[in-house]
Amino acid sequence: MILKVLKWTGIAFLVLLLFNFNMVIYGLEQLAGQMQIIRKSVPVELALRDKNLPDSLKQKLRLIEEIRLFAFDSLGLKRNSNYTTFYNQQGKPVLWNVTGCEPFRLEAYHWWFPLLGNVSYKGFFNKEKAEKEFQRLKNKGYDADLSPVSGWSTLGWFSDPVLSNMLRRREGSLAELIIHELTHGTIYLKSSVDLNENLATFVGEQGAVLFLNSKYGENSPQLKQYLNYKSDEETYGRHILNGAMKLDSLYALPSFQVLPLKEKLALKYDLIANVLLAVHDLPLNNKKVYLHDFLNDPLPDNTYFMSYLRYRKKQDVFSDKLKTEYSGSLQDFIKGMKEQE
Repeated sequence: MILKVLKWTGIAFLVLLLFNFNMVIYGLEQLAGQMQIIRKSVPVELALRDKNLPDSLKQKLRLIEEIRLFAFDSLGLKRNSNYTTFYNQQGKPVLWNVTGCEPFRLEAYHWWFPLLGNVSYKGFFNKEKAEKEFQRLKNKGYDADLSPVSGWSTLGWFSDPVLSNMLRRREGSLAELIIHELTHGTIYLKSSVDLNENLATFVGEQGAVLFLNSKYGENSPQLKQYLNYKSDEETYGRHILNGAMKLDSLYALPSFQVLPLKEKLALKYDLIANVLLAVHDLPLNNKKVYLHDFLNDPLPDNTYFMSYLRYRKKQDVFSDKLKTEYSGSLQDFIKGMKEQE
């Protein structure tokens, strides 16, 4: 009886392997890329003794340890060993994300992964393979984007290192990034990428404000600079989300749907151009960061708007929830969201 069970289990495994061969290969490649980074990472204590590492970057490494402890002790995020090691990127990206979207519908392309479910992006440690996946989507008629990643979470499977490029960030942005990724390691809902990313964005930003206030004070330049940056992100984000609603309305028009492809594209990119031109009228503290270079850069496509839906669509919802249900306590908010997993 046991031999028969083992036999059928083995057959089932082989069938599963055959039908998911490409996914198995991809998983092994991702594992190899992650393990290479882990092997080349060194304990932060060792990096702090490296004479070739500038003191300004060592200060950022020490700051990350303070951010970690604040996230664990004051916000209630899951305690782990993340960001206790350091990986020197030599100024080069190490991971690239590919995203896709329907060309005339704000509907993301999804990949399915074991344990994670449907995910609207696919990461690669090998840029050439990322470019092939990007081109595959383009060839199938999807809008697609290929971008380097500044940080990611392995959701507790590995101890995530500090990447050297992270240390270029200012104090507030660095705190936001670390808390954002630690949130992923605390709360992760299967097949709910948009909710997970919106939640991590909200906790990252709110947590960064609390950390900066705690460490530097409410009148500190570090907090003021971050609040200005956060205000710009919110203003620009709302503008792009409003642009996404306009695109959605355009695509839903019966008169639009029957147009030839060339005319559809012209209307689509005319609307996108107008959304980007209107940035000139937004009340931004640092407007230059958000202005599109129409002379040198191509217009973005649906994936650009989808990225804002993925990371910022639910910010006002979470803000209201924090105030009304948790009396402004971010720690209680995180605990409440954790219970919803």
